[in-house]
Amino acid sequence: MPVIKFTLLIVLWFTVFYPILPQLVGAWLNHSNESHGMLVPVICLYLAWQKKDRLAEEKAQPSITGLWVLLASMVLYLAAFAGGVAVVSRLMIVTSLIGIVLFVYGRRIFKILAFPLLFAFFMVPVPESIIGMISLPLQLFATNISAFLIHAVNIPVYQEGNMLYFAQTQLEVAEACSGIRSVTALTMLSVLFVYLLEFTLWKKVVILLSAVPIALIANIVRVTGTGILAHFFGAQVARGFLHDFSGLAVFIFGLVVLFIEAKILKKL
Repeated sequence: MPVIKFTLLIVLWFTVFYPILPQLVGAWLNHSNESHGMLVPVICLYLAWQKKDRLAEEKAQPSITGLWVLLASMVLYLAAFAGGVAVVSRLMIVTSLIGIVLFVYGRRIFKILAFPLLFAFFMVPVPESIIGMISLPLQLFATNISAFLIHAVNIPVYQEGNMLYFAQTQLEVAEACSGIRSVTALTMLSVLFVYLLEFTLWKKVVILLSAVPIALIANIVRVTGTGILAHFFGAQVARGFLHDFSGLAVFIFGLVVLFIEAKILKKL
């Protein structure tokens, strides 16, 4: 029975990957850049559940390709786990699931579940080395534009690197404010939009390509607004609840812009 075979393999899969699952969940909960990762499994399960009627119509046709994918994933996982390469071991969580589905149910059912399975890669945190390379240019970009905009509203500010100096306080555009979190989260959302919306190819490409600029603009608005508030009310506005809320506001702003963009494209 395919269901029994699949269940047994999932139990074994969970047992094998259990040592790294708490660290993965911890990365979602403790690192703001990766907080969107906790939504990914829920989205994947929901998208797979929507396919239940199509799945019921298909018969399992096991594929030996899935077995090779599963075995290769296990070998790479064990090597990465032993070597302490977190990103590879976490990626193998997804590739091994792909192998299990292929091995137990075959290619036809895999094609139906392809997007939910591939979308699961978004739950894997981006390596810190890549974050470090990307975040610094984004920090400087956000600081440069924000300093220009603050000057434009006649507020005196001196910029030095990623620091903004005002008459009575100073503001650091830290790595958390670089916009990398918004970029990763909105890229994930744009991929989901493209999948759910019945658009022509060029419209889907427009949505995908617009995710990064929207995220960067939203983050610049955040930094500029925080700088203006810091000038009038002090640096405390850049810390605590207001800082966290502004990060959430940036995400909501980006999501709203994506919705508006989709509406406009739908009318074209």
